[in-house]
Amino acid sequence: MGDRLEVKAALTVTDTGEITGLAWPFGSADRVGDVIEKGAFTGPATLPMLFAHDQAQVIGIWDEIAETDTGLAVKGRLLVKEVERAREVRAMVKAGAISGLSIGFLTKDAKREGKGRRISALELHEISIVAIPCHPGAQITSLKSVTSMEPIMETQVSAPEAQIQSPANDAPSIDTKAFDRINARLDAIEAKANRPAVSGVTNPLMGSHEVKAFTHYLSTGEAKSLTTANDTANHILVPEEVSGEFIRNLVEYSPIRAIADVRSTAAATIILPKRTSVTNAVWVGETTARTGSAPSFDQSEIAVKEISTFVDMSIQLAEDSSNVLSEVNLALAEDFGQKESLSFVHGSTALEPSGFMASANIAATDADSGVVISPDELISLMYALPGTYRNAGTWVMNGTTLAALRTLKDGHGNYLWQPSYQAGQPETILGRPVIEAVDMPDIEAAAEPIIFGDFKRGYRIYDRISLAVMADPYTQRANGLMRYHARRRVGAGVVRPDAMRKLKMAA
Repeated sequence: MGDRLEVKAALTVTDTGEITGLAWPFGSADRVGDVIEKGAFTGPATLPMLFAHDQAQVIGIWDEIAETDTGLAVKGRLLVKEVERAREVRAMVKAGAISGLSIGFLTKDAKREGKGRRISALELHEISIVAIPCHPGAQITSLKSVTSMEPIMETQVSAPEAQIQSPANDAPSIDTKAFDRINARLDAIEAKANRPAVSGVTNPLMGSHEVKAFTHYLSTGEAKSLTTANDTANHILVPEEVSGEFIRNLVEYSPIRAIADVRSTAAATIILPKRTSVTNAVWVGETTARTGSAPSFDQSEIAVKEISTFVDMSIQLAEDSSNVLSEVNLALAEDFGQKESLSFVHGSTALEPSGFMASANIAATDADSGVVISPDELISLMYALPGTYRNAGTWVMNGTTLAALRTLKDGHGNYLWQPSYQAGQPETILGRPVIEAVDMPDIEAAAEPIIFGDFKRGYRIYDRISLAVMADPYTQRANGLMRYHARRRVGAGVVRPDAMRKLKMAA
């Protein structure tokens, strides 16, 4: 046991954080019998320096990686000025508490040899500083997968014909697997305890569950890349330098969800049957022959569409900032909310939800002027709808149009627009509520600046997938980034065009 666990200094570090070591020795096998040949290593010129293979703990960078006669020699630097964890690791290395290196790679070409493999080609992804070096010759733990033996720890990566490998031990005298499993679990617990805290925010598109999941992804490790390097010279996102307050651009979007019929679905397309004609009953005498009726039916469909983007964030920025993670969260919610609300109003392409202003089946009341709206035209528009829809109707227009209507009066000198005198109650025009939608058109020739109707019956929104974020920790890792893919699926469309009516200005 003494020979197996003996640690000799394979790692040296200076006060400034410069670090050197032997990441893999040639000519000897690890404890599961795997040998890596000289010339097998490929990969980028620089690699991230992790602690214990924890992707949330990037503590430095390896900027000199070269094969020598003895093995893979590496030189890098701990980010002791920027990352607190790097300073802790430097202290542990100098004290001799940790002294090992471990490599993470994708196997490209290997063949069985003895109880292990001879690896002739691999792609190097990262090099970690670890607490217990396991290689008998160089005190280095290789991170690889062995199908014939139980792994100590395993990191899964999706890649064609390859996966990241994890170390396994084969000690003849004692059960070193159990010893290393305990050590790996302690490292994981320590990594979790040192992970920067992140707080989520609540927004209309994301419930608390989605917020927690999103901030969990961000805290584990991102061109539009958010990095401390392009965060201006003052590093305004780094918590020790500035106030926690964040100044944001104002994002406005139309509150269509508040007035529409919003439902959930598990289908990609929603089929809505509808009746297109009524029966044809007639008055008859006692013995008059009866006539039959043949009501007709049709169906419409609402297809679910997808909106997506991705965000690249540097690991350093995620570690050093106390507020950038929640701000990215909020920015995604605002962007998705603004884009879908615009589609609910004007959507007309095959890739977006159908907007009610783009529907040719909604009738219009014509205005006499192209620049001025009269009170009579609003009254005509309102009473052109059936009473069932009119009594549940809502006015929708933008702020410019609403400002023009606030001065209009009826024939008795009463203002058509009435302010709200009670908190939570909307303003009204002709007794019906008015919603200000920033995406509605302005008053101009041939425009349709106002729509009135029962949106609960006339316009329907189907949510398929709420805002979902998936972490991609590998494709951008060589650049020190994590990528987060955000997507949402939603469909919408007019289901009762007769429940709404537009005002069309003269050309």
